[in-house]
Amino acid sequence: MSHAQQGSVVVELLTEPTPDIVAALGGLVSQLSTSAPPLSLAMLEQIVNSPATRLLLARHDGDVVGALTLVLYAIPTGLRGRIEDVVVDRALRGRGVGAALTEAAIELARATDVRTLDLSSSPARESANRLYRRLGFAARDSVVYRLQP
Repeated sequence: MSHAQQGSVVVELLTEPTPDIVAALGGLVSQLSTSAPPLSLAMLEQIVNSPATRLLLARHDGDVVGALTLVLYAIPTGLRGRIEDVVVDRALRGRGVGAALTEAAIELARATDVRTLDLSSSPARESANRLYRRLGFAARDSVVYRLQP
C-alpha cells in the first residue's frame, strides 16, 4: 500500500480489501449516507479492482478514521478526475484527516495528468467547503442535476 503522512494521520491507497476494512468503512459510510446499501467485501473488491477508482483510507493509531474515493475517467476533452464519498469519523473531524485525504487525492490525480479535478459539497458543510477552497478548489458556475433511475 502507498502511504502519505500528515501529523498522526496516515493515508494509504487500499489495494487489498479485508473483512475488517469492510466493517470500518461500513461504519464510516453510515455517517455519510443513511440510504447507502450495506458495504460488502465483493463491493469493496469491485471498487479496488476498477481501473477508474482509487480508494484512500485515513488511519489514526491504526484505526480507519476516514475515506475518500478518487474517480478517474477519460472523455473526449481529456482525462478528468472527481473526488467522491469523502468521510471522516465524527470523533476526529477538524483534526486534519479530511485535509490529508484530499491532499493525497490531489497528488494521485496530478500524477495521472488529469485536466481537472472536481468535487461537490453541500453548502451546509461549511468547514469542508473552507478546506476545499484553502486547497485551491474554486466554485463553478454550474447546476448539478441528478436522476435516480
